[in-house]
Amino acid sequence: MEGGRVSTAASSPGRPGRRPSTSQVELEKVAFRLFDRDGFDATTVDDIATAAGIGRRTFFRYFDSKNDVVWGAFTEQLDQMRAGFCARPDNEPLMESLRAVVVEFNRVAPGETERHRRRLELILRVPALQAHSTLRYADWRAVVAEFAADRLGEETGGLRPQAIAHAALGTALAAYEHWLGRPGSDLCAVLDTAFTDLARGFGGAGEGAASGRGADSAAGADFGEETRGS
Repeated sequence: MEGGRVSTAASSPGRPGRRPSTSQVELEKVAFRLFDRDGFDATTVDDIATAAGIGRRTFFRYFDSKNDVVWGAFTEQLDQMRAGFCARPDNEPLMESLRAVVVEFNRVAPGETERHRRRLELILRVPALQAHSTLRYADWRAVVAEFAADRLGEETGGLRPQAIAHAALGTALAAYEHWLGRPGSDLCAVLDTAFTDLARGFGGAGEGAASGRGADSAAGADFGEETRGS
């Protein structure tokens, strides 16, 4: 998620003369500044385009809607996530592969941390984005389910691949909320801890789990030990 050169149009909207160059990342940065200043709901596509010094039509070459700006290059990142799953060793436990790939999926350069935090705040806390986010969550789960199904030798729509995908998304969302509520914490470390516990079935999470600990641990082991072609 590297940006191109900074456009001078961000500070001088409507400037006459040759239209400055822009990029998807730069346009995203302009939009985020407006979201911070005016709020997501009050900011329009025309506002973003004007602040970036581009036309409305050019905006839609980069993003299908204002909602898509918040998600950035999500489709491309999902392709990288698929590639990450494909690169994991076949004999690696399924849940260990899942942990490693999800942690890496969320790794950003130090200079991008605050924008990533702002992105997640918008995705998780702006009511107008919830319906759109549901579609993106489904895309994310589909990638995880495809990987789990391949490792388990089952159909993607089967119970276990879908259960793993839904559990993974829930764990990731819980980690995001935890990170947002604790400025200064490390998101990758939070995700690593959460997915490690998910792989263990949260068997040691508390006294209330004692009676079901054996079953939970067994379930976690089953998912973790099955490999492709089993």
